[in-house]
Amino acid sequence: MVNLSSLSFFQNLRTTRTKQFAVIGLGRFGRAVASTLHKQGYDVLCVDADEEKVAQILSDRIATHARQIDSTQPAALREAGIFEQDTVIVAIGNYVQESIITTLNVKEGGVPHVVAKASSEIHMKLLKKVGADHVVFPEHEMGCTLARSLTRPGILDYFELDPENSIVEVIVPEQFDGKTIAELRLRSSYGLNLLAVSDDGRFEINPPPGKRLEKGTAMVVIGSNQNISRLPV
Repeated sequence: MVNLSSLSFFQNLRTTRTKQFAVIGLGRFGRAVASTLHKQGYDVLCVDADEEKVAQILSDRIATHARQIDSTQPAALREAGIFEQDTVIVAIGNYVQESIITTLNVKEGGVPHVVAKASSEIHMKLLKKVGADHVVFPEHEMGCTLARSLTRPGILDYFELDPENSIVEVIVPEQFDGKTIAELRLRSSYGLNLLAVSDDGRFEINPPPGKRLEKGTAMVVIGSNQNISRLPV
């Protein structure tokens, strides 16, 4: 069995085979990204214009290296070693001009994979225009997650693969209680594939057909959003 923390297991599968990361901007979002990557054993270079934030990152031992630089200056990025990284996360979000200039600088510096944080839809479009390979919009995503939790409380977590398909973690509904996976026939009845079921806080990946489900535990399924909406949760 594999220990999963919500759907972070599947999010990790999406991560590119990157050895070295850099995080530009050490607000709450950037700090969280750097901390998580560091805990997973990756080399993380952190930079920010704020000397106090850089000092705090080093004090907390969240990053391998941290420097104070002006990321709108290509020479400063080059000197700090940003252009030598495999993936750079531009986490400047709230300062649109600096975010866009930094993203452009990093792409022009030859970094193969650039992820940028957006603070609005217009910001997101501009980041894509200047070359960001992937743009995240945390506030938008949190709003969508909240709306789903209010309307479908049986859905514990949601990971969108593309606009039509997702992986979801759901509470096993009363209708499924005591039934085996074979008896449920999720694929033929709902068009969904079962990936994992919970067992005492851990997840069993690819459980056997004879596994019985218990109401109130969790299961992880993959399929189209339309089919997921048919689940009685």
